[in-house]
Amino acid sequence: MSAFEALAELLGPRFSTTEAARRQNGQNDGHYPEILPDAVAQPETTDEVSQIVTICAAHGVPVVAFGTGTSLEGQHLAHLGGISLDFSRMNKVLDVRAEDMNVVVQPGVTRKQLNEELRATGLFFPIDPGADASLGGMAATRASGTTAVRYGTMRENVLALEAVMADGSVIRTGTAARKSSTGYDLTHLLVGSEGTLGLITELTLKLHGQPEALASATCHFDSIDDAVNAVILTIQCGLPMARIELVDEMMVRGFNLAQNAGLPEKPHLFIELHGTPEAVREQLERFREIASDANAGNWQEAQTQEERNALWALRHGALPAISALDPGAGKKTLSTDVCVPISRLAEAVSVARTEAEARNLLCTIVGHVGDGNFHCGLRYDPADAAMVAKVMDFSGILAETALRLGGTVSGEHGIGIGKQKYMAAEHGPALDWMARVKAAFDPKGILNPGKILPPAQ
Repeated sequence: MSAFEALAELLGPRFSTTEAARRQNGQNDGHYPEILPDAVAQPETTDEVSQIVTICAAHGVPVVAFGTGTSLEGQHLAHLGGISLDFSRMNKVLDVRAEDMNVVVQPGVTRKQLNEELRATGLFFPIDPGADASLGGMAATRASGTTAVRYGTMRENVLALEAVMADGSVIRTGTAARKSSTGYDLTHLLVGSEGTLGLITELTLKLHGQPEALASATCHFDSIDDAVNAVILTIQCGLPMARIELVDEMMVRGFNLAQNAGLPEKPHLFIELHGTPEAVREQLERFREIASDANAGNWQEAQTQEERNALWALRHGALPAISALDPGAGKKTLSTDVCVPISRLAEAVSVARTEAEARNLLCTIVGHVGDGNFHCGLRYDPADAAMVAKVMDFSGILAETALRLGGTVSGEHGIGIGKQKYMAAEHGPALDWMARVKAAFDPKGILNPGKILPPAQ
């Protein structure tokens, strides 16, 4: 019996080789072309995932996890063929433990779904990458987003997990306790491994109390340097920002075109503070003083929950807003990110702007700049070879700049297919040890092959 015959027998109609099913899992929110898997499997239990992986291991068939398809570096694309393991049916919130401030979920639960179910508890899950991504995918890519400056990334918010390994065995790592000094930290080895070491089938996540008060505001600056300097001083002063986002004037123009935002086309900071009413008001005034010293103007506070929601919906709409700047059939957006020490942020942003202008590229800059992370969105025509070469050259220079400044080639998008070529420069001899870990965990190389680690020379 072939692998596909065995999988069809196991899953029935939840195993499909139709073009429609394959196409649905072959799309991506990044700039990569459509890549169809050979088949799609939709398990409903950990036991089914184990059986699927066991069958695939016996036949040497690659297995690539799929959540909601929102990753930007092609992590979920089966570019070497095989099965797309679609976790959309494993979407239950299993256990809310309000007294311990944690929750147990299946990997297909999305962040918005989780927060809807938590609403009555007074708790919430803060990690917000923008897209309504699956929590399993967020853990696998070590996602973060706008709130990471206060609440950390998925790395800090995953307490324990269950995973199916490359031979079909099931393991549990970590506990519901907030700390442990026992053994190797397999939990955080699997978090961020992009499905190359194991398939996450359950997560125990840390929850946080819903803040008593929130305050959001925007202000603009005459230059990017002024905005970045305001960010640096804010962080160095220890203000506990919940969000502090940089938006350059080109991105503001996109917001105005796509969403009729009506903002002055200047660099902006979007901020949010969480805490008690007194603390939030005091911190807001302190930030306003810092921003004023950096020549901020057009201070506007979001007074209601609806206004705050609209502000952050605007920020999360960056990708379609970039498209509005240069519409056209077939055009794509390369969204790339780097992260540098906060003291080197101004230099990194300056290099990005200079290099984009030198190549006459349409480039927007947005960023979770409170932790030194920013994104460049470059609009281009994939049929124009000269333009593609310019975009790739820019991306390489940005990565090299981040490394030169003591940072990383990706603060949150991950490696996937697109940034493998920078791994040796960032990790040096440690890359060989990563390859040894991969070989030990997945000796047949069936789990998301061809991702993270560069191809062997």
